Amino acid sequence: MSKKPSLAVVGATGAVGTVMLDILSKRPNVYGEIRLIASERSAGKKLMCRGEELTVVAISPEAFDGIDIAMFDTPDETAGEWAPIAVSRGAVVVDNSTFFRMDDQVPLVVVEINPEAIKDRPKGIISNPNCTTMTMIVAMGALHKAYGLKEIFVSSYQAVSGMGVTGPETLRSQISAVAGTHLGEQPGDLRTVIKDFGAFPAPLALNVIPWAGSLKADGYSSEETKVRFESRKILGLPNLKVAVTCVRVPVITTHSLSVHAVFDTEVTREAAQALLKSSAGIELLDDPENGIWPTPADVVNTDPTWVGRVRRSFDDDHALDLFMCGDNLRKGAALNTAQIAELVAAEFSK
Repeated sequence: MSKKPSLAVVGATGAVGTVMLDILSKRPNVYGEIRLIASERSAGKKLMCRGEELTVVAISPEAFDGIDIAMFDTPDETAGEWAPIAVSRGAVVVDNSTFFRMDDQVPLVVVEINPEAIKDRPKGIISNPNCTTMTMIVAMGALHKAYGLKEIFVSSYQAVSGMGVTGPETLRSQISAVAGTHLGEQPGDLRTVIKDFGAFPAPLALNVIPWAGSLKADGYSSEETKVRFESRKILGLPNLKVAVTCVRVPVITTHSLSVHAVFDTEVTREAAQALLKSSAGIELLDDPENGIWPTPADVVNTDPTWVGRVRRSFDDDHALDLFMCGDNLRKGAALNTAQIAELVAAEFSK
């Protein structure tokens, strides 16, 4: 006899968790009980989901009792500790952290590209990609299926909400500090006005920072290595050539990426535009003749990947240049996690 599975949202009070509750309220109702779980300090808070006020409970092994699916929107160390506990209590975990993404026994899933991968989950855990990877991968997956992807060169322009609640708070404070000032005429002007860099390695208001994430080998950042290895795993291309530079920009929410993609076969601008326009999860906004293309200000709080500036390379008829935007808290995090969980929930109706 089929039933509606129970769902836990772990990290419900965080930046992504808050978006998740909004998404759950707007998606098809495929769940029975919805339980909100967070840290001890957040226990007892009241949050709305599907028009119902729910009380947050503290994370514990017992908090997962009776839960069929658990969506984790937590720091890596929390997911690493608690996701296996949730599995041991009977839940399938859909995890939005970095912790399990490159584990060979954990599928890394984008619903428009490899939904079938959820069936092979020996650890009972399914991973959601990084928001930077997600901003481009739906479009890259559609193009790869048609033309065979060989290599990608990526520059990201990443919003501060990808750093959690402290990122927007710090940027707003810095913007207030420079408002009404006359900066930019002399080197170091910003540093004389902005004293608190917060989590940023340099002032970000009226500036860009060629760095996002933590230091990894050979001068790369963690965000850059995620794009490289996650793209390979999602697309099933272990030898895909990936060159990437991640840049933090003074935008609150919505990542943007400029991508140069090289394919096995010839591709035209018109054919690529037609393919992208008809592909699930993608909105084509590409009319440069009339000054129309996606920007973070237009894309924020929407679900699709928005693609514009589609061009065939000047020097290679097997290559395209594209510009993409995606809300890093929605499709970049909460939405794809919710879509994966819905695929798992469908198993309960069989």
